[in-house]
Amino acid sequence: MFPRINLITLGVSDLNRAVHFYEMGLGWKKSKESNENVAFFQIGALVFGLFGEKDLANDIGIPFQNRQEYSGLTLAQNVESEAEVDRIIDVVRKLGATILKEPQKVFWGGYSAYFKDLDGHIFEVAYNPFFPLNEKGEIELKQ
Repeated sequence: MFPRINLITLGVSDLNRAVHFYEMGLGWKKSKESNENVAFFQIGALVFGLFGEKDLANDIGIPFQNRQEYSGLTLAQNVESEAEVDRIIDVVRKLGATILKEPQKVFWGGYSAYFKDLDGHIFEVAYNPFFPLNEKGEIELKQ
């Protein structure tokens, strides 16, 4: 078996609003595999999904509960420069994201910022000079 995660799905309160946010804020393109109930985005080798939060809870078979302030989970997008971190944070701020940490140099030698999307999911946008991106924009860890 190969170690991998193929798909990450976030429960969202308003699917259309969330799709608009990710398309406009992060520049992601919705896949034609999407439908009125779920949206998919190809992110390198990973598929990122958006699904109505109540429908997702129902699909899991658990009662829907409001989300916690902090779930202990973050998603991150590494980019190629500090300027790109700044640009993305400016765009998502205008689209209604809550900026948790303004772009800044960080203790590990990179540059990053954190924001909450429109449904409270926490994202990091980072430039990490120690994790150069390949031609596809993917991190390739040394084995």
